[in-house]
Amino acid sequence: MTEPRARPEVVAFDVDETLLDVAPVRAALIELGQPGDLLPAVFARTLLTGFVAATVGSWCPFRAAFEASVAQLTELPTAACTQVADAFMELSPHPDVEPALRRLAEAGVRAVTLSHGSPGVAEAALSRGGVATLVERTLTSESIQAWKPNREAYLWAAGVCDVAPDRMALVAAHSWDVLGAQRAGLTAGFTSNRAERVYAAVFDPPHVQGSLVEVVDALLVLPPAG
Repeated sequence: MTEPRARPEVVAFDVDETLLDVAPVRAALIELGQPGDLLPAVFARTLLTGFVAATVGSWCPFRAAFEASVAQLTELPTAACTQVADAFMELSPHPDVEPALRRLAEAGVRAVTLSHGSPGVAEAALSRGGVATLVERTLTSESIQAWKPNREAYLWAAGVCDVAPDRMALVAAHSWDVLGAQRAGLTAGFTSNRAERVYAAVFDPPHVQGSLVEVVDALLVLPPAG
């Protein structure tokens, strides 16, 4: 813990990698003759594309940035890039998602998702995993044409959930997302049992970190707001 924080009323979860296993997207690349270990580079290029668009005052949907990145890194034809992107609708939750969400529900803490991905991806995956009833709502910053870690995305989510930023927490598997949430005034937790196993030391340290369940447990033991 880096500074005193209060127990959140709402916990927002990042979606891709944090909650959902992206193995089907990797499998789609392999099916098209590409190496499966190319996926992290595709994700990184996708984020770079979206971040640059946001920096210069423009915007593009996550899916468009993803398909463009697949094309740049593989030289696959347009139809094949679309096929890889379609695999996002086949994602399922990681095994530890259900117990983490269950802990929040039993404690009376609301759970939502906050992604910059395409609408429908989180809903389909949560339903497939049988945990949709544990999530109050699914939010995507596409609704306001903003990319995390722009503070606008986090403040918008807090507003939609009708809580002050310091009464919301974000849980994510990506250091940049955690940093963005903290700079926007949210409490933030880093999940160290995903692709990024070590938090980026160049950023402000996360408020809490550990496995997904450990992060949720750490948020739940925070003192109530005074």
